[in-house]
Amino acid sequence: MKIKYYVYYMLGCIALSCNNPARENNANERSVKETTAFDSQIDGKEAKLYTISNGKGLTATLTNYGGRVVSLTVPDKDGKPVDVVLGFATAAEYKAASEPYYGATIGRVGNRIAKGKFELDGKAYSIFTNNGQNTLHGGKKGFQDVVWDAEQASDSSLVLRYRSPDGEENFPGNLEVKITYTATANNGLRFDYEATTDKRTPVNLTNHAFFNLNGEGSGTINNHLLQINADRYTPVDSTLIPLGNLASVKNTPFDFTTAQVIGSRVDQDNEQLKFGGGYDHNFVLNKGNKYGLAATVTGDKSGIVMQIFTDEPGLQFYGGNFMKGQNTLKSGVKDDYRTSFALETQHFPDAVNQPDFPSIILDPGKVYKTTSEYVFSVTK
Repeated sequence: MKIKYYVYYMLGCIALSCNNPARENNANERSVKETTAFDSQIDGKEAKLYTISNGKGLTATLTNYGGRVVSLTVPDKDGKPVDVVLGFATAAEYKAASEPYYGATIGRVGNRIAKGKFELDGKAYSIFTNNGQNTLHGGKKGFQDVVWDAEQASDSSLVLRYRSPDGEENFPGNLEVKITYTATANNGLRFDYEATTDKRTPVNLTNHAFFNLNGEGSGTINNHLLQINADRYTPVDSTLIPLGNLASVKNTPFDFTTAQVIGSRVDQDNEQLKFGGGYDHNFVLNKGNKYGLAATVTGDKSGIVMQIFTDEPGLQFYGGNFMKGQNTLKSGVKDDYRTSFALETQHFPDAVNQPDFPSIILDPGKVYKTTSEYVFSVTK
């Protein structure tokens, strides 16, 4: 199948060695051996690679295993292609990784649920606790660990579908989920999420791509410039569960209302930074749930600029604080401490237990719909 071989070529030649001579020697042989073996049988279904492109320099490689972004190639300030998303060369490596969320679709409920418990319509629910005493990103087997049904809609679009059965991870209701990935004309990667249910259930979907705008394996992200359109954030306790209030970012290390170097304040003596080991916090976007600009990030070496647009009310900024160099990426390098970041468009953490937060409860007969887009350009 021609598409399949094209994907392998893009993943092997672009994602592994472009714009990073220091890693070319060991990466080229690895790409030949491993990218041609990406396909794998998982839970009786075939995990495969797909590619979409806008024909203007943006190419995304995706897999139906976990609805993951495997690579995302965009031109840098010199016009050279750079893979700005961290990932692995085979489905088996994703499954075996100590960090399970690389590039993945997150659900049924993204972020944390306090003590894995919530009450809905008078019934108490307990979800597997996989993050200390709390539930993170859907429980023991979230959407990142299932094989989705895929339809290559066009050269620029991929549709994934998954039916989460009633009781999966102890969530109520049969949830029908559809995600459309589109390489847009304005050099963006757009995520359109849809879901329906036959019982009231919490839903909070997002994507957990890990970015380095200088390229996978290029070192720290602490010199990237970051601006977030948020005057407030949700402070957390020592287990990273929101306290319930919305705090001002003014005069704190969380003030990214103007562009700041990510690492310039990350080691300040601040209780919230200590709780997260750095940045791992939800920002309350000024635009509310209207579609608009949430954040802008600039790679200090590449000149690549990423703008995030969303209709979600929150944005979780995670600075790679828990990475320990335990996993070998598709470029042949390790996922070292703070060598990538995540900016997850979302509703707020623990919203199912926080009545003052925007609700994440989906009713039967209603359609969950949300859109986020990551748009790329360059600055000299």
